Amino acid sequence: MNTRALLSLSLAGLLAALLPSTAPAQAAGATARSADTVLVGGRIWTGNPEQPEAQALAIVGDEIVAVGSDDEVRRWAGPGTRVMELQGRRVVPGFNDAHVHFFDGGQGLASVQLRDAGSPGIFRDRIGAYAATLDKGRWVLNGNWDHELWDPAELPTRQLIDAVTPDNPVFINRLDGHMALANTLALELAGITRDTPDPPGGSIVRDADGEPTGVLKDAAMNAVYAVIPAPDAAEISGALVAAIRYANANGVTSVQDMSASPEVLRAYRQLLADGDLRVRVYAVQPLSRWERLAAPGIGAWFGNDMLRIGGLKGFADGSLGSTTALFFEPYLDAPGTSGLPSDEMVDEAAMLADMLGADAAGLQLAIHAIGDKANAAVLGMFDDVARRNGPRDRRLRIEHAQHLRAIDIPRFKAQGVVASMQPYHAIDDGRWAEKRIGPERARGTYAFRSLLDAGATLAFGSDWFVAPMEPLRGIYAAVTRRTLDGANPDGWVPEQKISVAEAVRAFTAGSAYAEGQEARKGTLEPGKLADLVVLSRDIFAIDPAGIADVEVDATMLGGEVVYRRAAD
Repeated sequence: MNTRALLSLSLAGLLAALLPSTAPAQAAGATARSADTVLVGGRIWTGNPEQPEAQALAIVGDEIVAVGSDDEVRRWAGPGTRVMELQGRRVVPGFNDAHVHFFDGGQGLASVQLRDAGSPGIFRDRIGAYAATLDKGRWVLNGNWDHELWDPAELPTRQLIDAVTPDNPVFINRLDGHMALANTLALELAGITRDTPDPPGGSIVRDADGEPTGVLKDAAMNAVYAVIPAPDAAEISGALVAAIRYANANGVTSVQDMSASPEVLRAYRQLLADGDLRVRVYAVQPLSRWERLAAPGIGAWFGNDMLRIGGLKGFADGSLGSTTALFFEPYLDAPGTSGLPSDEMVDEAAMLADMLGADAAGLQLAIHAIGDKANAAVLGMFDDVARRNGPRDRRLRIEHAQHLRAIDIPRFKAQGVVASMQPYHAIDDGRWAEKRIGPERARGTYAFRSLLDAGATLAFGSDWFVAPMEPLRGIYAAVTRRTLDGANPDGWVPEQKISVAEAVRAFTAGSAYAEGQEARKGTLEPGKLADLVVLSRDIFAIDPAGIADVEVDATMLGGEVVYRRAAD
């Protein structure tokens, strides 16, 4: 997904942001002291194959020290121990969202809400009402609209919204983040006219007369991003705090932020120093900036249990919804195109050089690929990187891995590539994907079952702001594959369904592995961080169709309750 161009930060500043807090947490282990907290009377899914179920667990400091029966764990209770009675409720490890855009999502919580705007008229009216609350000149951003909800599913235009936004520039993104609508004022500020050429890796949508409609795709969006005022520190911090609250309320204890700018990274560091960082963060930087990390010797997973860096994200293509995902064959509903390589991928040799340099420096590569051609290309580049740089534990990642040819699926296991996927997209895109790519190509779409059967590691996330950061809805999507329109009650491409346990594992242990933290989190066992979620119902026992309605009763981070659902 495209984000605003990232501003530079000196190496000294980057190190100053992280080094004060990079000492590893002290392992508590089993000691003679009483536990700080014990949880008893529950049904605990540990994720540990050697002890898959338990009734209770004990916590000292921020770590689990015992997992077992109520009788075994109550021995850890002393006069000062807090005892939490689970009353038979299901407990799972804290969810680890392997792919989010945390600041953008937090900022969007306070902006105009267009995800469910079911017609152009509703779309226009919501934008106008929101713009009326803003000072003159203030930008209208975010939005997350979806024209596939409209009948007909035609792209919006600047003319639709110009009359209701005369004094405010508008740049609102489609929910996939790969195209956005600008009003005329925003186009003028960005200098985009009928004579502006399409940039490499991008497209300016034009009407029959050659005039820009206001819709910009992928790299074409950068011209507008360049003129949007940068948010100040208070705005960044406020958005992150809102995002943290949303995460905790949905059982998310760790996030892997795929668009952490230097300013966002600085805000994370300040929240950590102030004791307000209530979610663990792996802050991924742009592939093109790899030397900023490599020069001082920073490698993958540098930092502490709360805040780490060392991952790099690149882009191979765009998105299916924007018809910019790169396929071997043309789109059925847009036969003039088979998608676009990203602006990075336009010069594949230069992108490979960045990948080789970053990998040689010990940094982790995570590349966005949606279309089957983009995925095949990235797998080929990963193979080249591993062959030329030699063997090591890389945890190479493809972000999305959305549309795969059957011949490419075994390559994930063979090459040690993590499939970092977002299952909610399957029940969203499944409403309309086949009109783009047809049923045959759809067989390799969100191929969770095929990837697991081939031995690949799945790491699940949400892609928030693109989709809700709600792992229970993601688990529901992976297990049922029931599309949001109700048209597929038995599941869209049902042969790719997976079990509840497999989906939970992908949202916990799989995501921990993807960020090199499987020794610290992802399962509930002694020596690991006490990150866990208490659920209102047992997702392993109920009809999977009901999982989307299960609620998070409590979220615990490092042994501290960071969210508790209010009583009905």
